[in-house]
Amino acid sequence: MAGLIRREDIEAVRERARLEDVVSEHVTLKSAGVGSLKGLCPFHDERTPSFHVRPQLGYWHCFGCGEGGDVITFIEKIHHLGFAEAVEYLADRTGVQLRYEEGGAVRRGVEPGTRQRLMDANRLAEAWFREQLATPEAQPGRDFLTSRGFDRHAAAHFGVGYAPAGWDNLARYLRSSGYTEAELVDSGLCSRGGQDGRRVYDRFRGRLIWPIRDVTGATVGFGARKLLEEDQGPKYLNTPETPVFHKSQVLYGLDLAKREVARSHRIVVVEGYTDVMAAHLSGVTTAVATCGTAFGADHVRVVRRLLGDVDDPAAGVVTGQGREARGGEVIFTFDGDAAGQKAALRAYAEDQRFATQTFVAVDPGGLDPCDLRMKEGDSGIPRLLSRRVPLFEFVIRTSLSHLDLDTSEGRVRGLRSAAPVVAGIRDRALKREYTRRLAGWLGLPDAEVHAAVQAASRRGAQPSTARGGQWPADETAGPDAAAPMRGLPPVTDPVEQLEREALAVIIQFPVAAHQAGADELGADSFGQLTHRAVYEAVAAAGGTGEVPGLVQQAVAAGMGEQEAQRRATLRWLQQVRDGAIGLVEAAITELAVAPLPLPTIRGRGTEVDASGLERYAKGVLDSLAVMGINRRLVEMRSRHRRMSPQEEGYRELFSQIAALEQRRMQIRQGT
Repeated sequence: MAGLIRREDIEAVRERARLEDVVSEHVTLKSAGVGSLKGLCPFHDERTPSFHVRPQLGYWHCFGCGEGGDVITFIEKIHHLGFAEAVEYLADRTGVQLRYEEGGAVRRGVEPGTRQRLMDANRLAEAWFREQLATPEAQPGRDFLTSRGFDRHAAAHFGVGYAPAGWDNLARYLRSSGYTEAELVDSGLCSRGGQDGRRVYDRFRGRLIWPIRDVTGATVGFGARKLLEEDQGPKYLNTPETPVFHKSQVLYGLDLAKREVARSHRIVVVEGYTDVMAAHLSGVTTAVATCGTAFGADHVRVVRRLLGDVDDPAAGVVTGQGREARGGEVIFTFDGDAAGQKAALRAYAEDQRFATQTFVAVDPGGLDPCDLRMKEGDSGIPRLLSRRVPLFEFVIRTSLSHLDLDTSEGRVRGLRSAAPVVAGIRDRALKREYTRRLAGWLGLPDAEVHAAVQAASRRGAQPSTARGGQWPADETAGPDAAAPMRGLPPVTDPVEQLEREALAVIIQFPVAAHQAGADELGADSFGQLTHRAVYEAVAAAGGTGEVPGLVQQAVAAGMGEQEAQRRATLRWLQQVRDGAIGLVEAAITELAVAPLPLPTIRGRGTEVDASGLERYAKGVLDSLAVMGINRRLVEMRSRHRRMSPQEEGYRELFSQIAALEQRRMQIRQGT
């Protein structure tokens, strides 16, 4: 074999290899509703079919053993082949001519020299951006830095630059340096557009620029902040996924922090580029930030390599009592708002062994590190870190924060909410410690809390949920256990059932979901942690609004409407899965094949009624939206009743309640 298979050829194989045809050679498939097939799983013994195939989306999943994937994954598993061998097998049967890259580069689709060319393009772009920061046009950028407490020396230290507002300033500069348009697009520095889709233009325009470097110090991508109100783009814009930039594997500031992290066995994770700058300038030189994505499993691996394999399950408790932690520390400085709390829940669910070394520091006033430095000077951030609490404690207290613990009802609800969280702590010593602490926080007898935690542990034979968090059962399986990931636990709660049905509609029918307002829901509409993470993965891929454009492109390329929609949905769903990790990726695959009560055309029971589908999708998503509004109204009305009419914010909160009630009425009336 000459090298690695080109990425576009792999996508061609995925699109041409009909999943139902391939699977049918090994499994007898029968109809399982509209657009769904099922049969006995070929990967484990079973008597009742639990193996589902969704041909339209190109995914399969077994609800019995948890295995799942696409057509390539199926061939890998059924024939015990490697990825490349499985692609070659399918290419032979579908007639796709595979092209190979020379030399065997690190990642698929990256030929010899290409990676270095892209790295060099990023290096030239960084230098060019830095030069532009000194131009008259960049005055808004310099003003922004000054307003955040950064002088020109700080900007130079972090390599901050400026992207001019023109459409092709950088493109012209790099073309004059010998780079092709294809290389400019592949690097993520430029995009294609125009009526014919061929025009190459700068991705970053009129923005402040931060270079994102890998652990070696090489620039692999950029982050950009808009400066002008007329800029209709997102506040922050990052380099897209490229052969050299993978946002789930990079941490901004790691090149500057790595030595001190390795020396001190401590790393501080903040939320933005300016927060990293503020922390370093305050003497906290171990600060890093994620780049347009949540802190995930790949980040955990990066951090572990730097901290060393320090496994001290008592660390979280010891530091919580005021003494030095034994082993490495990871400190998250999440915002004090709901988004920050969700980030903490994600970190908790990501890796429990990692969580025992993890702490959370939240400013009581909700200030982020950059704002804190501006308010309190260079001592503010170190003082914030000194008030850190163990992640376990933060998650438990978060589950109690919305309750009135002065009432019997509030304490009972608190126990029901927090017991599954404590039950999900795998380390037995920590579980006992936090059982005792929970009793103290609730003011309930130790024995009563212990019994509730034990009951939650027994229910945890399957993953249980608490206030939207998914907590693993008390298991002893080692890290090398090879069981397939189960993305979604069984649900009986009607609220979670509705959330799951809504996500299945979004994943399986993104065009109808877009017309029904799926992108307007917001992650807060989902209370269960994995459900929320799936929705965030959808949003990170551009939301369902991306699909109509992909359909138009396919139609313009000569495809029929139905095939164009199938190809567009398939491609979009692959983007959603590519941006997800671990349990979330497994959950997306499961949702892609989940049976739905779809309306059919009379007399043609396997053909979806398009107008009925639109009504069904709108009904499900509207129900979820109303449920989310109801949940928010309960919380806001409770808070409003406890306020004095003379208290600051009383009238504003009343207006917010009225606006939500009006929005609920509009949804119910279909306006």
